[in-house]
Amino acid sequence: MSSCFNGGAGWPEPVVRVQAVSDSCGATIPERYVKAPSERPSSLDGGGGLNNIPVVDMSMPDGEETARAVAAACREWGFFQAVNHGVRPELLRRARAAWRGFFARPAEAREAYANSPATYEGYGSRLGTAKGGPLDWGDYYFLHLLPAALKSHDKWPTSSVPAGGGGLREATEEYAEEVVRLCRRVMRLLSRGLGLDDGRLQAAFGGVGGEGACLRVNFYPRCPQPELTLGVASHSDPGGMTMLLVDDHVRGLQVKNAGHWITVDPVPDAFIVNIGDQIQVLSNAVYKSVEHRVTVSAAEERLSLAFFYNPRSDLPLAPMPELVAPPARPALYPPMTFDEYREHIRRCGLSGKAQLQSQQMATAICGAPPAATASSSSSSSASSLAR
Repeated sequence: MSSCFNGGAGWPEPVVRVQAVSDSCGATIPERYVKAPSERPSSLDGGGGLNNIPVVDMSMPDGEETARAVAAACREWGFFQAVNHGVRPELLRRARAAWRGFFARPAEAREAYANSPATYEGYGSRLGTAKGGPLDWGDYYFLHLLPAALKSHDKWPTSSVPAGGGGLREATEEYAEEVVRLCRRVMRLLSRGLGLDDGRLQAAFGGVGGEGACLRVNFYPRCPQPELTLGVASHSDPGGMTMLLVDDHVRGLQVKNAGHWITVDPVPDAFIVNIGDQIQVLSNAVYKSVEHRVTVSAAEERLSLAFFYNPRSDLPLAPMPELVAPPARPALYPPMTFDEYREHIRRCGLSGKAQLQSQQMATAICGAPPAATASSSSSSSASSLAR
């Protein structure tokens, strides 16, 4: 049984690995993974459309046309696919291959990196610490990347040599450096799309070098009853912005639009970029964080790399003053640090956009909040939870 779960490490109950469940459950999944009828993949599916989120060509460096396309996608959809983004396709494939190698290791080898709810860093299989809470059909590996003081290679898997050469740690380091650069570029485009100086949104995150970043590698094993469960339940990302590198041959991401779930058909070597709750807050809801979820497959396993780019976690965040003009445009959200905001997700798990909507409701009842002031305390972790 020790190969199937992490029997402690601070969790309220044994943490069962979904890979182990997939290998042993036969034709019926355990009840803990069965979603309510209204939450199952068949509910509210509509349109049958594929590749319906916008695709933005990033080959023109910080051009006005690119800025307009990014801003329009983030206002209307909260999602877009970035192509010609400057991160080498060879590096994308090497990173995916390295992490596939980790999840192909024997269970005992993976279990050496079991995580705890204190930081979530390492090999995990659940979100939220509520005992008896709902479970998703997926395992993951979570790593802190920025600020640098939080990065601990002791919690990274030891290097292996996947097909194509290069170890896991080396591939992940190089991948993270490239994606951070891309995130900072998109932040400039988003800021310009708000009619602000290119660096304004980045400054609200804590400036270059003050932001947070982390990586969640998701592994979704084969599932005998994919119509009953989800790899990740419906949610919006609690952090700032997500760069998602999806599986190159298995679809699974669905985005909610106009009450229907759209299955995304990924463009090869593209990043799927989406707005998180913190950018919705800072933009005073000009840019939208949108609900999304992950379906699973009976025929094939699936792997994705979700790179979360977040504000400094101890800074109070509220709508930027330039975007507030009462009474026509009041501030929609009160000041709150990312550390405070994500505490609900850490405790209860994912639940659509309930956390952000509760903040907006509180502001409507109590009136517009005062402007936030920067905290003088040191930067800390800014982890997110998603696909």
